Amino acid sequence: MRIKTLIKFLILLLIPNILFAGTRLKDIAFIEGVRENQLYGYGLVVGLNGTGDRQSSFPTLQSVGNMLRRLGVNISPNEVNTQIKTRNIAAVMVTANLPPLVRAGTKIDVMVSSIGDATSLEGGVLLQTPLQGGDGRIYAVAQGVLSTGLGAGGRRQGVTLTVARIPNGALVEEDVPSTIIKDNCVSVVLRQPDFTTASRVIESINREFTLNIASAYDAGVIQVKVPKNFSDNIVGFISKIENISIEPDYPAKIVINERTGTVVSGSNVRISTVAVTHGNISVQINVSKEFSRESFGEEGKTEVVSSQSGRVSLIGEGTQQVEILEGTVTVYDLVKALNALGVAPKDLIAILQAIKEAGALYADLEFL
Repeated sequence: MRIKTLIKFLILLLIPNILFAGTRLKDIAFIEGVRENQLYGYGLVVGLNGTGDRQSSFPTLQSVGNMLRRLGVNISPNEVNTQIKTRNIAAVMVTANLPPLVRAGTKIDVMVSSIGDATSLEGGVLLQTPLQGGDGRIYAVAQGVLSTGLGAGGRRQGVTLTVARIPNGALVEEDVPSTIIKDNCVSVVLRQPDFTTASRVIESINREFTLNIASAYDAGVIQVKVPKNFSDNIVGFISKIENISIEPDYPAKIVINERTGTVVSGSNVRISTVAVTHGNISVQINVSKEFSRESFGEEGKTEVVSSQSGRVSLIGEGTQQVEILEGTVTVYDLVKALNALGVAPKDLIAILQAIKEAGALYADLEFL
C-alpha cells in the first residue's frame, strides 16, 4: 500500500508548534461574562398536510383547546376531543442559543423539534412561542415558517423531517445582563486550562501593557486589572487583550479512530528505546550516549550527550527498510517511515498501541 493510499485513510499528523505559534488569545480563551445562553419553549406548529400528531396525542389537544379559549373561542374539553382534528397540528419544543451582548430587537435562529408522533413538519408554521432561559424569564419570542432542508426535489435520503429550523425566527425581547468588569478586573478564561499556557498568558499581558496587571490563581482563569489609562475605554482594553499573541502548551496526545483508520498526533510526541515486531514489520528505536570532556584550566568537565536513531523494516521478499536519522525520534518520524513502506493504517495503529503498552511512548492514547 503506497502513501497515496494511506492518504485516503486520513492518517494525519498535526504539528502543534507550527499550528499554534502566534495564536491570538481570543482563539484559545474568552472573557468571563461574554457567553451564549440557551433558551427553550413549548409551542404548536400548524398548517401540516396530514402529517401532524394523531388524535390520541393529549398534550396537543389540550394545547389547541387552551389556545382557542385565549382567542375567545368557547370550546369545552369534551368538544376539543371530538371536534378538533390534530393531523394538521404538531406539538413541538423550540430551542435557541442567545448570543452574548445582544440587544432587544435582534433576530436569532431557532430549532423546532416534534415531541409527539408527527411524521413531518414540512410546510408548517410555528405559532408565537415564548422562549425562556434557565431562570424562567422570557428573553425571546419565536414564530415563522419552518424549513426542514427539503427542497423542490422532494424527499431526500437522510433528511430529518421532524426537526426543522427558522432562520431569524425569534425576536429578542429582553437584554441578558452581563458583568464583564468585576472589582476593576477582567477575567480571561482558557478553553483548555493549562498551567504553562496560563503562565505564558500572564507574561504576555504584562509585557504588552508594561505593567504587572495580570495574575492567576489556577490554570483556567487569569485576572487582569484595568489600567487607569483604559478606565474609560474598556472595549479598547479588551480588544488589546484578545489580540495578544500566545503560544499555548498542550499535553502530548495521540488520537486514534480505529473505525476510519485516522491517527492524529503532534510532531513532538517522543519515543524512547523500543523494539516492536508486528507481522512482517520490524521497528527498532535505539538511544546512544556519548561522553565528551572539555578542559577548563586544571579541571575537566564531562558532558553526556544522548542521541536516537531508528530503523523500520518490512521483512519478506525484497526486504525494505527506512532509516530514521539521529536526533530525537518522534511519532512523526515513525509514521513517516511507515508511510514510506506502505504500511496499512490498522498496522500503524497496532504498532503505536504496542509501543504505548511497552512504556516507550510519551503521550496519551485517546480512542474515538
